[in-house]
Amino acid sequence: MTQPQLVQASPSAGGRKPHLPALDGLRGVAILGVLFFHTGHLSGGFLGVDLFFALSGYLITDLLLREVATTGTLSLVAFWGRRIRRLTPALMVMLAGVTLVVWTVASADVRRTTLSDGPWVQANLVNWHLLAESANYWDRFGPARVFEHLWSIAVEEQFYLVWPVVVLVVAKRGRWVNRRVALLAAVASAGSLVLMVALADPSDPTRVYTGTDTRAFSLLLGAMVATQPVRNLLIRVAGRWAGVALGALAAGLGAMWLLVDGVNSPWLFEGGLFAHSLAAALLVGLCAQAPRSVVAKALAWEPLRWLGLISYSVYLWHWPILALLSPRGAANPGWATTAVVFALSIGLATVSKYLVEDPIRFHARWARGRLGLLAFAVATLALAALWLLVPAPAPVTIDISDLG
Repeated sequence: MTQPQLVQASPSAGGRKPHLPALDGLRGVAILGVLFFHTGHLSGGFLGVDLFFALSGYLITDLLLREVATTGTLSLVAFWGRRIRRLTPALMVMLAGVTLVVWTVASADVRRTTLSDGPWVQANLVNWHLLAESANYWDRFGPARVFEHLWSIAVEEQFYLVWPVVVLVVAKRGRWVNRRVALLAAVASAGSLVLMVALADPSDPTRVYTGTDTRAFSLLLGAMVATQPVRNLLIRVAGRWAGVALGALAAGLGAMWLLVDGVNSPWLFEGGLFAHSLAAALLVGLCAQAPRSVVAKALAWEPLRWLGLISYSVYLWHWPILALLSPRGAANPGWATTAVVFALSIGLATVSKYLVEDPIRFHARWARGRLGLLAFAVATLALAALWLLVPAPAPVTIDISDLG
């Protein structure tokens, strides 16, 4: 049987990159893993976040390097503008909608933590906020917090803020941009791994799991694979056996998702997560270069690809829905509640995509340029005002009169 040939898609070639349906399918796989993990049906489904990270690092770096190849530089304002139009409208709608629902129907504890966490989500710093409050990732998922799943969005947003500046600095130095970016990504990934191993607490690895510094390698490995030297290496190593390599990587990742159990798998924080992220990044890279392989074609299956296209909004909505629907059993709500969570999450994400995200991202002229900056500032101030205007529950009082 003839193996699929790798397609050399060089970022140095410039021009518009052809769309790769398999990468949409990977997003669909990632969000399914997260959904099944949070509903208690897949112990390793949280690794879908690592797949998201690796894919984001790959796609963003590929985009940046293509712009450098075409123009010789980067427009940070244009890049950040695109990110704002892509990510912010859906996030703001979810934050405002969930906050109003929580204020209407939830308990005082939920209202209190929602108003406390919301501004940090808006500032893209909620992962550090939760760490400062000593929130345990593995025990904390329950009714008390509806925004804590957004720690991963904060990590990505921080990456989007810093990494393009790094690439721009490298581009300003002239030649060998891809090589320098690959080397920086590799060195920074190794440094992030060292930090994870050094700071990991076997009894509670929350710090290293949700900290930006110790999770950066998941994004940076994807960035490394997007560079031309690593792509060339993939071509030389995989060659005609790209399909076999893709199958092996997919099988290995699937086995990890089935077998690992979070805090009960301490090896994850001693290099296991790094290995998973590297495998995910290589899977992304090979899917991009071998789109006619069996694995890539399977990932391009239309329903899975469509789920990938709405995966960002599904991720935004699924946890608040689960926490509010199943306040006493969010960790294991049963299949009936799981089906409702899936249906509501996908339904709201579909509405978000077609009525909020796509119109602003692709069609709204007012969302660009100075008018777009003004609209973003007004929306930001309006959301910030929400945290101040929504009445907070009365503080908890403790009666100490009987303590003697």
